[in-house]
Amino acid sequence: MTILVTGGAGYIGSHTVVELINSGYDIVIVDNFSNSHPEVIKRLEAITQQSITYYNVDILDKESLRQVFTEHQISAVIHFAAHKAVGESVSNPLKYYHNNVEGTVSLLAVMDEFNVKRIVFSSSATVYGFNNQSPLSEDLPTNEANNPYGYTKIVNEQILTDMTIADPEWSVVLLRYFNPIGAHASGTIGEDPSGIPSNLMPYITQVAVGKLEQVNVFGNDYDTPDGTGVRDYIHVVDLARGHVKAVDQALNESKLAVYNLGTGQGYSVLDLINTFSEVNEIEIPHEITDRRPGDVAVCYADPTKAREELGWVAEKTLADMCQDSWKWQQNNPQGYQAGNMNG
Repeated sequence: MTILVTGGAGYIGSHTVVELINSGYDIVIVDNFSNSHPEVIKRLEAITQQSITYYNVDILDKESLRQVFTEHQISAVIHFAAHKAVGESVSNPLKYYHNNVEGTVSLLAVMDEFNVKRIVFSSSATVYGFNNQSPLSEDLPTNEANNPYGYTKIVNEQILTDMTIADPEWSVVLLRYFNPIGAHASGTIGEDPSGIPSNLMPYITQVAVGKLEQVNVFGNDYDTPDGTGVRDYIHVVDLARGHVKAVDQALNESKLAVYNLGTGQGYSVLDLINTFSEVNEIEIPHEITDRRPGDVAVCYADPTKAREELGWVAEKTLADMCQDSWKWQQNNPQGYQAGNMNG
C-alpha cells in the first residue's frame, strides 16, 4: 500500500517515512522544501536502503497534486505540511491561515476527487489552550488556542471532523503531539530549525556545539517542583511509530479518532538541561530570565487512549532523547546545509 506523506522531508515527517518503510509501506513524499532540505531525501535513502519517490510540490497547487494522485495509487495520506513557528504566526497570521488551512482544504479536495478517504492529521497539544489542567485527555474542550498557529490546528481538526459527518466513508485520525525531541539513532536525520531555534532542545544542542552562547530559561517562579515550566517531551521516533499505528487504523476502519501522542510524564526545563549535561558530559550554560507571555506552567498528556486503542506506547527515555539529539547535532553542526556529515 502506498502512503502519501505531505511535508515528508520535515523533522517529524522524515522520521515517520523511515518507520513506514520499516513497516512495509510504500511511500510518496510531497514537500515544497520551504522549511526542510532536499538533502533529507538522500539521507532517507541511505537509512532505508530504498529509492524514495518525492515531488517538489506545494499542497496549495491542486494541479500538481492531481498529477501525484494520477501517477500513484494512494491508499492514505499523512498530512504534516504546515508552517509551525508560533511567534511568526502571531506576527503574520495571514501566512499561517493561508498555508495551513487553505492547504488542507486543497489537499482534501484532491483526495476527494480521487476517492482517497483515509487521512492522519498532524495536530498539536496547543489545541488544548490555557485553561485545561494536565494531564490533558482527548475529551477536553479545544475551542481556544494561544496563537494563530494553534488556531489553524483547531480549524483543521474541525474541517476534518465535518468531512466525516458529511461522508461516513472518510476515516480521519487526529494526532495531538506534545513536545517532540530527539533524532534517528544513526544521527543522519534530525531537527534542523532555520534561524535561531524557537524550541528548547535544538537551542540546547546549538549551545552545546558552540553556535549559541547560553540557554535562556524563561521564568523560575512557576508552581512546579523547580519553578521552571514542565512539558511532555516525546522522542520523535516514538512519535513516528504512533503515525504507523494511526495509518494502520485509518486503513482498517472508517471513523473519526483523536489521540494524544505523549509520554504522560512531565519534565521541567531544568530537568532537560541537566539530563542533557549528564548523559552527554557537556556543560550547558543557562540563565534565568523573565517568563514569556503565553507560556503555561505545566502541560503533559494523558496517553491512555492511544495505548488502549492503537496499542501504542512511548518507549524511549529522556536520556535517549538527549543522547540522540546531541549525536545529530555533533554529526551535523550546520544542519543539512553542509550536505555531508562529520564523522
